[in-house]
Amino acid sequence: MNLKELIRSAILEDLPQGDLTTDLLGCNPKPGTAKLLAKEDLTLSGASLFEEVILHLEPNAEFRWYFTDGDQVLKNQIVCSVQGDLISLLKAERTALNFVMHLSGIASLTSRFCERIKHTRTRILDTRKTTPGYRELEKKAVIHGGGLNHRMNLSSAILIKDNHIKVVGGVSEAILRIRKRSPLPIEVEVRTMEELKEAVALKPHRILLDNMDTPSLAAAVQLIPADIETEASGNMNLDRVREVAETGVHFISVGALTHSAPSADLSLKFDWS
Repeated sequence: MNLKELIRSAILEDLPQGDLTTDLLGCNPKPGTAKLLAKEDLTLSGASLFEEVILHLEPNAEFRWYFTDGDQVLKNQIVCSVQGDLISLLKAERTALNFVMHLSGIASLTSRFCERIKHTRTRILDTRKTTPGYRELEKKAVIHGGGLNHRMNLSSAILIKDNHIKVVGGVSEAILRIRKRSPLPIEVEVRTMEELKEAVALKPHRILLDNMDTPSLAAAVQLIPADIETEASGNMNLDRVREVAETGVHFISVGALTHSAPSADLSLKFDWS
C-alpha cells in the first residue's frame, strides 16, 4: 500500500458514508483558520501526512508550517496554521491528527532515548516491531527522533537469530551455511558467552548481544575485536539505556520505539469567529 492508498483507506475508515453529524447540520462552507497546537513538548513527525489528509478533503487548503519533521516543539507552541473551509477541515481533523500524533510519539520517544546516551558513541536503532502497513512511516519517525533504522524487512539484510541457529544446530553452522550462498554482511545473535566465542571466531560483520544483563554485556564487549560491530538488544528502557551504552556497544536496538510509544498530544484549534 502506497502513501496515497493509505490515506484514502484511513479517510474511508472514518467517513465511510460521510460525516453524519456535520453533514446533518446543513452548514455552508465557512472559510477560516485552524491551528495545530502542541499540548506537550514533542518531536515532530508526520507533517506531510497531516497535510495530505486535509488536502484530500479540502483541496484548497493552505498551510503555514512553523516547524518541520525532526524539530523539537514546546508545549503550547503552534506547529502549523491551516486556511480553508473549516467544515471540510472538521471532517479531516481526526484522521489527520491520528497520523501526526502517532508518528510524533515515536519521534519523541526516540529523541528521549538518544538524549540519554548522547555522551557515548552508541546509536539507537529501531526494529521490525512495527504496525503492519506503517513500517516505512514509523521508521522515518525514528529518524526524525535522531535514531537509526535497522533492516527495513527480511529481504534487506542478514540477521541470524536464535531460531535460525536452532534449526541448523549451532552458531558456526548457521554462519558457514549462509557464507556459502552469499557475500553479504552477516549479523548474528548470541545469548551466551559460549555462543559469543563461537561467533567471534568466524568474524561476522556484527554481533547482537541479546537479553544480557549489563555486567554480561560489558564482559562481552571486551571479548569482541574492534573490527566487529556490537549491538545490544532486549529489555531496553529509558532507565537502563545509559548504563548499556556505557558498556561501549556500537548500537542499542529498542523495539519499544515503534510498538509502545505513546501518541504525542496535539490538537487542531478552530477559529469559528
